[in-house]
Amino acid sequence: MKNTALRPLVCRGVKFNAPTRSELHKMENDFLTPLFLSLRVAVLATALAFIFGIMLAWLFSRKSFWGKEIIETVLIIPLVLPPTVIGFGLLLIIGKHGPLGIFSEVLFQRQIIFTWGAAVIAAAVVAFPLVYQNAKAAFESVDANQERAARTLGAKETEVFFTITFPLAWPGMAAGLILAFARALGEFGATLMVAGNIPGKTQTIPMAIYFAVEAGDNKTALLLTLIVLIFSFSLILGLNQWSKRKVKYFAAKERN
Repeated sequence: MKNTALRPLVCRGVKFNAPTRSELHKMENDFLTPLFLSLRVAVLATALAFIFGIMLAWLFSRKSFWGKEIIETVLIIPLVLPPTVIGFGLLLIIGKHGPLGIFSEVLFQRQIIFTWGAAVIAAAVVAFPLVYQNAKAAFESVDANQERAARTLGAKETEVFFTITFPLAWPGMAAGLILAFARALGEFGATLMVAGNIPGKTQTIPMAIYFAVEAGDNKTALLLTLIVLIFSFSLILGLNQWSKRKVKYFAAKERN
């Protein structure tokens, strides 16, 4: 049977040349692979940042202890540090001679750096402060009287958290979750230092754009930039509309 998939396509007198296999392969390498890798890295990094961010935010919003301010500063400092500083710090920890790097080498016989796992770690570190800050503010805004009332009715701490605290704090936490995902998706500097730029393995969209421009392939860089721009615009627009609806909902609830 002849392969007709690569024949020119004719539609109402207009002739279209279907892309060849090499063109499809190039399209996959230039667009689809960095896109899917970026989404995978961003989702996993956001999940890690969300889990640890929620736990620590609840702890720091409810407990007071010596050195709390110092630890909080350490947790938030990736928000203001240059990405290269974060990347170098991660190299000292997960690199070949770092404690986690040695542990991975001994236990799993593989390195962490220059893998997509390293990209997840870097993105999670830079996204964590956004989850933590929003979640902590959300927990502090929860009415403590409702929590105390639930405890007096015999509810355990886990029940209080999942039935009272978490639902009331969810709008603030969701905002942090969305911002953290957007930040993880756009991470570049720290990821480049610990994961490198390996096409098909660690090359995310930001790195694909940078190296496309460096190679003079402005067409690929422009298309990837448009993808990120449209996605980010939709994300922020959706967040703003969702926040407005929530504000109106709670305002109407208070009036009633």
